[in-house]
Amino acid sequence: MAKAIVITSGKGGVGKSTSAINIGIALNALKKDVLIVDANLTTPNVGLYLGAPIVPVSLNHVLAGKAGIDDVIYEHESGTKVIPSSISVKEIYNIKYDKLPSIIKKLKRFADYIIVDSAAGLGEDSLAALESGDEVIIVTNPEMPAVTDALKTLKVAQSLGKKVSGVILTRYSGTKIEMSVDGIRDLLEIPLMGVVPEDKRVKESHFMKNAVVLTHPRSKAAREYKKIAARICGKEVPQDTLYERFLDVVRG
Repeated sequence: MAKAIVITSGKGGVGKSTSAINIGIALNALKKDVLIVDANLTTPNVGLYLGAPIVPVSLNHVLAGKAGIDDVIYEHESGTKVIPSSISVKEIYNIKYDKLPSIIKKLKRFADYIIVDSAAGLGEDSLAALESGDEVIIVTNPEMPAVTDALKTLKVAQSLGKKVSGVILTRYSGTKIEMSVDGIRDLLEIPLMGVVPEDKRVKESHFMKNAVVLTHPRSKAAREYKKIAARICGKEVPQDTLYERFLDVVRG
């Protein structure tokens, strides 16, 4: 049965969209049928990070009743399906956020996993994304403001009756000025799904307009995203096998 997983965060800039993209493409490399939905309708990044900032029709058009869901599904070079949102300012007005949960439900016939990249925070768009998911994964980094906002997001998701699968800690370097992994885990009291280290390869992948699991498959960040994807789908895949599959994707 298809599953919609919402990737969200309490504040922006913690690596939420990067995580959604890399988890989705990593799941696809594990032979899962995946659809990444950019539900950050006001400040979308998925299209930008994947080299397609402007598309003829987007999720915004579906929510406005100007297009059907079949019209907005694009295919990334990896084989992962993607529904981007519009970066046009004129498309952010009069968005009917309450339609998002029903659209995500309809999308389940197109993939095994629907990875929903939510807007950060707890605004109307973020709440609509939370409502659309079967499960929620929270992304944060090891700074007190980010973790505090992550805790707020956790509480809201739970109040909506959503299963929070765990937290992903990003941009972790292990310095004394950061919160510790144990401290974050104790504060949030949810499973730790992965710790993505600070890695310049992630910024390089943004510049290359692709996922780090494809541009730098042997990097520390890519390795961790692949492990997270394996945990999500319940697979214990040897790292060497993961490398070969990702290299096959890169080579085409």
